[in-house]
Amino acid sequence: MTDLPLLSARELSALLQSREASAVEVLDAHLARIEKFNPQLNAIVTLDADGARNQARAIDERRARGETLGPFAGLPIAIKDMEPVKGMRSTLGTTVYRDWVPDYDSLIVARLRAHGMVLLGKTNTPELAMGSQTFNRVFGATRNPWNLERTCGGSSGGAAVSVAMHMLPFADGTDLGGSLRNPGNFNHVFGLRPCPG
Repeated sequence: MTDLPLLSARELSALLQSREASAVEVLDAHLARIEKFNPQLNAIVTLDADGARNQARAIDERRARGETLGPFAGLPIAIKDMEPVKGMRSTLGTTVYRDWVPDYDSLIVARLRAHGMVLLGKTNTPELAMGSQTFNRVFGATRNPWNLERTCGGSSGGAAVSVAMHMLPFADGTDLGGSLRNPGNFNHVFGLRPCPG
């Protein structure tokens, strides 16, 4: 099922719930896209394929036992490198936290885990998410997939590029002054900022 990454999150969710596809198959198809496109785009800057595969297997086992799982269970996602993820390098795009590996999850990460989402890594961001260009001194620049000489925007540029190239069905980001909306526009995807509360 090499075309799995080209399906929407809704379509993937339906395949997972009907067990026409497994979480491992969905993950592996996305990892193949990451392997193909990420080296020149630099959108996903930390990748934990083994950890993600373990999470996907656990979801498949729960589904096989007949457990009722939510619609997000088994879908892969990467977290903007501003959110602490337990056991995963979380730099915030700054050399100050270059080697930080948190021993806890942020609230949003904990909630995504609780819904059974498969956390496969971290997406690039400018230093401390301050800026409309996705570049930092830890990982360098994320490239626009439509023109490698152009910016992908920011600060959720790694997330937007990952979705634009079907390396992920969707991605986490943050937005105060356009950090989801700006790279969404630059990469031809939707960047939605919910209202606080």
